[in-house]
Amino acid sequence: MFREMRRKRQELSFEDCIDVLKKGTSGVLAVAGDDDFPYAVPLSYVYEDSKIIFHCAKTGHKLDAIARNNKVSFCVIDKDDVVPKEYTSYFRSVIAFGKARILDEETEKRTALEKLAERYSPEEVEGRMQEIEKQFKHVCMVEVTIEHMTGKEAIELVRMKE
Repeated sequence: MFREMRRKRQELSFEDCIDVLKKGTSGVLAVAGDDDFPYAVPLSYVYEDSKIIFHCAKTGHKLDAIARNNKVSFCVIDKDDVVPKEYTSYFRSVIAFGKARILDEETEKRTALEKLAERYSPEEVEGRMQEIEKQFKHVCMVEVTIEHMTGKEAIELVRMKE
């Protein structure tokens, strides 16, 4: 169903892919947008237990696309160092494929929002809880369950490890 990576030597391990997702602070969600045009949008997220969680407004392009087709991909770039003298970049990235769903149940939605808030404001417990209370009715939480994931890094980074 999913393609195998051609350059196996550059493929990241499952554990390395998870590390990239846990370390990253933003990624790009891709959905099947209007008139079959791809729609890719950067967003903040949290990764946990083979799931990517993010928030958005209760209406908009992302949600319309997910309602039509819940299959999505999500890309996180961990490293992108341009090396002009070598005509290349030293990169590391992960692409996850999965199905998105809106978290409608209140407890599930609140738990997801708390995880996201803790990810970005770990020391601000009181402030983030106040913000959650203030925004809760106006925010939508989306969860992507990962079905397949690949990661790749520049051959130069592979060689440095060898």
